[in-house]
Amino acid sequence: RPSESGFTTDVLALYDWVKARSGNSSILFWGHSLGTGIATNAARKLQEERGVQVDAVVLESPYTNIRDAAANIPITKIYRQLPGFEYLILDSMARAGMFFCSDENVKVLDCPLLILHAEDDGVLPPKLGHKLYETALEAYKDKSKVKFITFPPELGLGHDYISFNPELPALVK
Repeated sequence: RPSESGFTTDVLALYDWVKARSGNSSILFWGHSLGTGIATNAARKLQEERGVQVDAVVLESPYTNIRDAAANIPITKIYRQLPGFEYLILDSMARAGMFFCSDENVKVLDCPLLILHAEDDGVLPPKLGHKLYETALEAYKDKSKVKFITFPPELGLGHDYISFNPELPALVK
């Protein structure tokens, strides 16, 4: 069964595999959408349990935590007004052990952090990416390690197409 801890364990196993084969190459965690919670979980676990920092974390279309994401995605808008929404939808994820607390994870990270969000993201509101950025910026001792890049709506990148932006490689460097 998929689980938050299972996803994190898988990423760490992949990290170990890549690290063993990459020499001195930089390794970064890049998460998109749900994967942003997995990326921050893995980076935090690597740092806290092994004393190792990943070289950087890139979060594309992120959220603060899974509860905030579920409470803000457009598909739940109609259900938010119904009695029991919090218990049936929001609390059910916690009961299943799904938290993906990027907002808590970024408070303890020390590696470079880049947050990317399109202003026309119709799945995860950009305000969640901005809130995550503010949380990280407040927590990081070295503020220069935290960057937030937004993409204007006229680019039409939405939730899924930031990686198609031809300027992205230059922005990530």
